[in-house]
Amino acid sequence: MQGRSRPLLRAVSPEDVPEPRPAPSRGRDRYSDLDDRRLAAILAAEDTAVEHGLSPHTRSTCYVHRCWVHQCVGDPLHVIVVTGHRWCRRCELPVQVAVDETPPGAVHLFCPRCGQASSAANREVRQACRTSLAAMHGGDAPTLYRLPDA
Repeated sequence: MQGRSRPLLRAVSPEDVPEPRPAPSRGRDRYSDLDDRRLAAILAAEDTAVEHGLSPHTRSTCYVHRCWVHQCVGDPLHVIVVTGHRWCRRCELPVQVAVDETPPGAVHLFCPRCGQASSAANREVRQACRTSLAAMHGGDAPTLYRLPDA
């Protein structure tokens, strides 16, 4: 890792660690200001599903950006070096994402240096984006959190 500074570790005593606070239970209210009610409902359902064991890497929505995951997956926040999501381990670079929102929609992940992005983690990213595209265009929400029929 030439030219990169490594993060420094420091010992922390138990007194320095803040007590965890329960998150406010806002549920669907958290997304009440969103115009896209389908998006708001799926965001809330995925929040609940994650609390009950759904991998956050399989979400079709992003609770941080409050949008469909394919719309913000290119944000540096979505690069997770430890798990390899949007990361090329070979080149040690963030993987780029190209999304075509026009149906049927295409999602391409690639390393800017080697052109590859064939890890299991990046396949999860691609699948989450495909699910997100389908849901945005009115397709079925994933079965885990399918919305009840109106």
